[in-house]
Amino acid sequence: MGQIPAAILAPNSFEFETTPLVKATGFREYDARWWFGAPGSAKTPELNLLGVQALGLGLGHVLHDMGVRPRLVTGHDYRFYSMGIKQALILGLIEAGIEVLDIGLCLSPTAYFAQFALDAPGVAMVTASHNENGWTGVKMGAAPPLTFGPDEMGRLRDIVLTGAGKARSGGSYTRVEGLRERYLDDIASRVRLSRPIRVVAACGNGTAGAFAPEALRRIGAEVIEIDCELDWRFPKYNANPEDQAMLHAMADAVRAHGAELALGFDGDGDRCGVVDDTGDEIFADKIGLMLARDLSASHPNARFVVDVKSTGLYATDPVLRANGASVDYYKTGHSYIKRRTTELNALAGFEKSGHFFFRAPLGLGYDDGLVSGCAVLAMLDRAGGKRLSQLRAELPVSFTSLTMSPHCDDEVKYGIVDAVTAQYQAQAGGTILGRKVRDVNTVNGVRVTLEDGSWLLVRASSNKPELVVVVESMRSNEDMRALFHDEVKPRLGAFAAIGAYNQEI
Repeated sequence: MGQIPAAILAPNSFEFETTPLVKATGFREYDARWWFGAPGSAKTPELNLLGVQALGLGLGHVLHDMGVRPRLVTGHDYRFYSMGIKQALILGLIEAGIEVLDIGLCLSPTAYFAQFALDAPGVAMVTASHNENGWTGVKMGAAPPLTFGPDEMGRLRDIVLTGAGKARSGGSYTRVEGLRERYLDDIASRVRLSRPIRVVAACGNGTAGAFAPEALRRIGAEVIEIDCELDWRFPKYNANPEDQAMLHAMADAVRAHGAELALGFDGDGDRCGVVDDTGDEIFADKIGLMLARDLSASHPNARFVVDVKSTGLYATDPVLRANGASVDYYKTGHSYIKRRTTELNALAGFEKSGHFFFRAPLGLGYDDGLVSGCAVLAMLDRAGGKRLSQLRAELPVSFTSLTMSPHCDDEVKYGIVDAVTAQYQAQAGGTILGRKVRDVNTVNGVRVTLEDGSWLLVRASSNKPELVVVVESMRSNEDMRALFHDEVKPRLGAFAAIGAYNQEI
């Protein structure tokens, strides 16, 4: 297959049906995402099926270059176009000489589990995760439990776009049945509740609806299902446990059914969001802190990894300190935290987005929303009758914003973040809102910590044409708003390339 044209091809044309289309910006830091198209949308596609086939050929080429066994697991999420995209990907992989094991409709963590269960180094999961209908993508890896990072993604991009993928003999296709049962059995083998905790399972009509309620029942929970019927139209809200519509539905169900908590799962089941017994959302970084407290009590001197979007309380928590726990702040992104957790032999890793990574004996090291939900229930089971809201109230107080995402085109967002980073580096040792700048962490964008522990973060989204902004105050909600409105918002507003930025917090 030759070099991919640089120009976008017009849909409903001869060229679109005969020429591979793969937009370069779809190759992101740790997975791939493209706008494929949705009924009634006027947005121009960034990928076609011939482009997906070229992606499969390129991925197979990368696996051979890495020297791993050419054996790969693939699966797809529940969108009306995902199976077709997977089949095009499989054609390219077989052309590249890869032994393809197709486990069918599944979650991303089911595909990761299948790497272990089927002794397959490679994985290519067709999913757009929580992105809106019309998006597609592939999560890839070649060394379980790790997934590709920027080096591998950059190499793959160059091979695909230059048409450098080589056809090889030895490719094959096998449909593997029964992985759903094996996956659910593995989850149930790790947790058994002592009492039937009443929990709402919310799935946003995404793929997790076919997995999460059953997993929770197998560990002994009493499960109330909301929006667990598979429906690729996502008629009520997007399957994203950071989305306010999903969180409101979870809160309403907790109150209506007298549940002890609600667990919300994203479109491909690798993230979990939590609403407590009062109907209040608990941000995932605070859930991670609660889990770290619980786990460090039985695993002394445990190490944890968290992303730069997460609360600063990890660094100062007295319970973690008393249990000898240590915490490492690292780059946001499931591939980054997964890799860092493995490198440091950490017990667990936590991302504010709801990606949690549990290593032995709790899990296999990859991000799994179902394993995370079971861990929350196990923590509550060990809490001696305390409600989740009580465990939350025992945490030190901080005031954290939602994750804000102003639009910024992929082609310019990293340059803008570099410019903002340079501005904040120049302020090291100076003051912001009357407080001395204590630390400027540039491991992923820029996280600026003030002398009282309050902080702000500006980084580029790895999934969409957006920036990511978070602020946290250790003083008050008013101070948190001031950090945003008086500091971050005007600084970003100086850049014309950043979209209309009228966020209120």
